[in-house]
Order: sequence, then C-alpha cells, then structure tokens
Amino acid sequence: MTSPPGGGDDGSATEPLRFVCARCGASADIQTEGIPLTWTYSVESGIRQYYCETCSRENLRSIEGRLDSDWW
Repeated sequence: MTSPPGGGDDGSATEPLRFVCARCGASADIQTEGIPLTWTYSVESGIRQYYCETCSRENLRSIEGRLDSDWW
C-alpha cells in the first residue's frame, strides 16, 4: 500500500482555513470549504479578494455596480 503525497496521516486533523478581509483585515477561521456565508468576494485583476460582512454591507452599492474596490 502506498502513502498519499506529502507522507504522513490521512488528513483527518485538517487545519482551519483562514479568510482575511481585503478592506479592513478582519479574519475568519472555518473548518469546511468555502467562505463564511455572510462574506463576499470579488475578482479584481485576476485576484480573488474576500470582504467581511461589515465591509460588504457598507459597500453594497459599489459591489453590485461592479466597481473596483479602489473606488469604494
């Protein structure tokens, strides 16, 4: 039997993913795939950026208008 790449265990003790708000720096740790339900993300210049609930609510019109975060 072979071991998975990276050797070691089967990955049962996975580390939580950390998402950091690109605007204010707030962070969220989660155990499952995906961002927290109250967060949003956008792709700007080919880079995915995440925004916390507070920043998302404060800039909702700009987000829906697809303005880059530089214009917020």
